[in-house]
Amino acid sequence: MKFIYLNILTLIFLACGNANGNQSVTKPEIANAEPVKVEAENGMEKAYFASGCFWCVEAIYESVEGVQEAISGYAGGHTQNPTYEASNTGNTGHAEAVEIIYDPNVVSFETLVRVYFGSQNPTQANGQGPDRGSQYRSIIFFQNQEQKNIIEKVKAEVAKEYKDPIAAEILPFQKFWVAEDYHQNYEKNNPGNPYIQNVSIPRLEKFKAKFPDILKEGTH
Repeated sequence: MKFIYLNILTLIFLACGNANGNQSVTKPEIANAEPVKVEAENGMEKAYFASGCFWCVEAIYESVEGVQEAISGYAGGHTQNPTYEASNTGNTGHAEAVEIIYDPNVVSFETLVRVYFGSQNPTQANGQGPDRGSQYRSIIFFQNQEQKNIIEKVKAEVAKEYKDPIAAEILPFQKFWVAEDYHQNYEKNNPGNPYIQNVSIPRLEKFKAKFPDILKEGTH
């Protein structure tokens, strides 16, 4: 019993970040802005998602065939140059997000959107699992009307599977801020971390079981 209690405390204090109950609302100028299109480089396109701890989301997307890399960072907020500490206050408006660099000839944007909704609890507002606060809210970003249409179509399909409403915001992409170096590939680099063991890896394994046909060979 003592071990279980200590393990719970460890999860609380060594989670992806400090739980914050603040309900930061996306500012109207962010929600109503014109989306920014990120141009492809060497045939690789970029997409942006937020669904809880970026350590978890990064590991999920990097297991998908056609995804070259997933980078942890911040998006959706109203401040410049956000840091991990600042975003964890819930006052910057930013959410922990990932930049997905992918080959559109191998994996489509629609598939990435299905991965997004299928790898989280899409009805949980302001957080995922033990991570609570607006910095962990679910946001899916679009860069043009075609992407927005795809997101709304998939969201409507997913909504039929749940009694509660889908919590994810759909926002025009503005800017992605890369997170500090130690956050990158965190799950791979810190396999013994209690949060990784008890939250990140189970979430990854649940995703892999649900989407076996789109996984890279030999994915960890």
